[in-house]
Amino acid sequence: MEIRSLKLINFRNYESLELKFSPETNIIYGLNGMGKTNLVEAIYILGLTKTFRLGNENVIIKKGKNITKIEGLIMDNILNSYKIVVSDNGKHIKIDNNKISKVSDYITKVNVILFNPDDLKIIKDTPMTRRRLLNIEISGINKDYLLLLNNYNKLLKQRNSYLKALSKKNNFNSEFLNILTEELINTGLKIVDIRQAFIANINKYISDIYFKITNKGHLSLNYKSEYKNKTKDQLLNIYEKNISREIIMGKTLFGPQHDDIEFIVDKEIVKEFSSVGEQKNSVIAFKLAEIKNIEDNLNKKPILILDDLFSELDQEKINNILTLLDDKLQTFITTTEIDFVDPKLLAKSKIFHVINGKVKEE
Repeated sequence: MEIRSLKLINFRNYESLELKFSPETNIIYGLNGMGKTNLVEAIYILGLTKTFRLGNENVIIKKGKNITKIEGLIMDNILNSYKIVVSDNGKHIKIDNNKISKVSDYITKVNVILFNPDDLKIIKDTPMTRRRLLNIEISGINKDYLLLLNNYNKLLKQRNSYLKALSKKNNFNSEFLNILTEELINTGLKIVDIRQAFIANINKYISDIYFKITNKGHLSLNYKSEYKNKTKDQLLNIYEKNISREIIMGKTLFGPQHDDIEFIVDKEIVKEFSSVGEQKNSVIAFKLAEIKNIEDNLNKKPILILDDLFSELDQEKINNILTLLDDKLQTFITTTEIDFVDPKLLAKSKIFHVINGKVKEE
């Protein structure tokens, strides 16, 4: 899979821009604040329909404008045109000028793997950040997963609302609550099975990749779930035992909405014992293992984005990472300093210099 060209209108600090890319390595360089990350953000949005940055979705619209357009020609067996338009009236998605109404019908078509410095939050932040990571990455390879997740969240919201209502009553009819609980368990078990399979497949590759980057240590992911290795009957029993407490709290206290993953190197939790550099190595190893996972599940290569790869890593580890990249994998690398890039990599790359929302090919 590769993106052949990108066209932007009123996107971030770009008023109008058209670029053609190499099917192999593309290096985008320039000072901070010039718009390097904006370019790779646009590619990411084409794949997942939403930005990886925090904030209101409309912030991607150039200041003073009321609409932004992102369009790309993407080759995946055949060449298709992908287009995303965001305005005050909402977001519109098209493939070959055909409107796509369901996001789940779109996001498995263009697979983008991104490493961004903010991804260190995957390790440092709360379990919610890591669940969001799981949901985004699995949705990109499994169309059914997003539907299951949406259904689970609706059931959870409905059950929580009912529990809050029950907290204001002295007695209640348990029949409706039992129906909601059973549906929640059925859907939750399917979600946990998919998450568990995803983590298992990542673990097939991540240790070897991490070792090749660092020349030491073995990395693995530990999936933590209250549903893990439990039957439906066992879960029904747990909910029954906790019902009084749930009514008092007015919310569901048990389920996949509490899931988490731990990054572990040689039996030590990375979040607690590792340096920033080691955390970055762990996240990059995870992203590279995802490439293998996509190849296993979809039999194709994704587009890889390494945003600000060269910061906080020594030259040896950078070289080790670049050595792991497949020549047939379309890769985008952003950096502030092109002088530090290996001349061999520069020689086989297409280079773009970004200055104040203007891009020059070199």
